Amino acid sequence: MGKDESSIPDEEWERFLREAEAGSAGAPEEPSARARMVTRRLADEPDPPEGWRTHRPPARTKGRTWYVVGFVVVLALLVVALMPGKVAGWFDGRSGDSVSYHGPTGDPAGSGSPDGPAAELPTIDDPFKGSPAAGWKDGVSSLALPKAKATGWMSEAEVAKALVRSRDFLAAAGTDPGVLRGERPVKALALLNPHQKDVQSYVKAALSAPSADNDPLHLFSRFDPARFRVVDDIVRTLGRITYREGRSGAVDVTADVTYVYPVVRADGDSDEVARTVVRRETVMSWEDPSKVQIEPGTFSLIVFRTDAANGGCANHTGFYVPEFAADRATRDGTLEGAAKDPYERDTSMEERVPEDGGDRCGRVTRL
Repeated sequence: MGKDESSIPDEEWERFLREAEAGSAGAPEEPSARARMVTRRLADEPDPPEGWRTHRPPARTKGRTWYVVGFVVVLALLVVALMPGKVAGWFDGRSGDSVSYHGPTGDPAGSGSPDGPAAELPTIDDPFKGSPAAGWKDGVSSLALPKAKATGWMSEAEVAKALVRSRDFLAAAGTDPGVLRGERPVKALALLNPHQKDVQSYVKAALSAPSADNDPLHLFSRFDPARFRVVDDIVRTLGRITYREGRSGAVDVTADVTYVYPVVRADGDSDEVARTVVRRETVMSWEDPSKVQIEPGTFSLIVFRTDAANGGCANHTGFYVPEFAADRATRDGTLEGAAKDPYERDTSMEERVPEDGGDRCGRVTRL
């Protein structure tokens, strides 16, 4: 297969784009969000061949880039101004760019906005009403896998297994009911290469002491069970999974998936449903154990980028913090910046959360 990329059929992708376009007219007022991105550019010169069990993360060689990209979190449906700040880089001390999004926009006719027509508001019985996700499927098991072909160091059967395990990671990180309730993502962690020290250190810090620089939400979807719960633990997804041959014969699997979480307050005093929308891009490198130090059945993380809406503003708690109508009623602010649709998938994640994005404000058009 060489450098050719194998991908899934685009029928479902095209169906989604048609639905999104149909629902975008008169886009609803929706919340704002904050994005953080920290990157490291790598040396241009290739390294000598790696020896037996002498692992160096692939991102340290020519043509690879490590991305620890932040997530976008909602400010408010009725606008809250946010002062964007710089985020320190966690590999080489460089500062990353902070991008913030805030404020509602548009008039929601038929969009499912919490401020829109009552007929389109989500309910506990129909938590995806008025959203493009109403036509999506539950979980990630429905995400189509590309046809497996012998690639790099892997046989056809091994590639097929790597694709399934990559999808298992997406489920364990983004849809597992225990993880959504804030439990440790044990199944997801078991698939990460234990010898990839940078990632292991990051995950350890993120789960034990969440902060702006070490945030578990870059990889895992979590809600504080004392405050919120996902309705019936149902998560709707839409996305693409592809693979190609990477460096030294590795098989690099790329997943670009949008997750939609319908959330209610945990105290049960209200049946109002809010939605948090998260788009994640993850590149998982299944490397040759004869060339790098990696445990069989695990992968190395090459890229992970996250863009989230209605997850909390300037939130470093390690949990998404969605807002409801009562929260918005106490807020004021200013409208500014370009509107942004969390369901839009034409724009690549590299463009959506650009490395040189700088400080800017925007608005989310719908949830």
